[in-house]
Amino acid sequence: MSGKRTKWVPDQHGAWAMLTVPFAVGAFLGGPVWLHLPLFVGWLLAYATAFHLQQYVRLRRVSRNPRAAGRHVRPLAVFGAACAVLGLVLVVLRPWLLVAVAAALPFFAANTWYAWRNRERALVNGLLAVAPACAVLLVAVRVGGGTLAQGVVPTVLCFLYFAGTVLYVKTMVRERRNRRYLYGSVAYHAGALVCAAVLMPVSAALFACFLVRAAVLPGRGMRVRTVGMVELACSAGLLALLLVCS
Repeated sequence: MSGKRTKWVPDQHGAWAMLTVPFAVGAFLGGPVWLHLPLFVGWLLAYATAFHLQQYVRLRRVSRNPRAAGRHVRPLAVFGAACAVLGLVLVVLRPWLLVAVAAALPFFAANTWYAWRNRERALVNGLLAVAPACAVLLVAVRVGGGTLAQGVVPTVLCFLYFAGTVLYVKTMVRERRNRRYLYGSVAYHAGALVCAAVLMPVSAALFACFLVRAAVLPGRGMRVRTVGMVELACSAGLLALLLVCS
């Protein structure tokens, strides 16, 4: 039974921190309210729906096994229906959420196109996924009664970090022998450090740590699980920083 449940849960483990950290920061900054709970559930349902839709689209095109795509039909239907029902309730309560949905649709469409082309691992596709995941911080702030201005700097800092993870993880796994990716990742993290220091000087130390890990860890033969644990620790550090200092 647990195996069946696992097939329903998206296996993109790195996405969970990206879905959670910006939302948690936004809820904290705007002021936690009861509506944040159904909004967060709806956010996770939207992600699960998008994941299964994109896997279905991809496998229908590239897999020779007709059952491969079919495995995603039931979770797509269940998650999609639940997301639609909960989304309707949320929109009734906060009609302006439709603006947030409309803003996210182009990114969803682009990610789906990359899935259809079987290019989900493309760098641009990863960066496109990061943008709405970080922008949800602004939505959570607004739902809590805060202003968008409160969330701008934390949103940018989240994007600087999570966009960097797209590059960094590639240098640790799929592109671990590609020197251009390594140089690009280090250059990006150096630029992110400068930007973070300007936006929030106290964040400079943490982003310096991100730069060091991007420069030092590639090529050391770390296991994928260890890479994931390091990123979990980095995400927790970012969460703590933004909760305390924003």
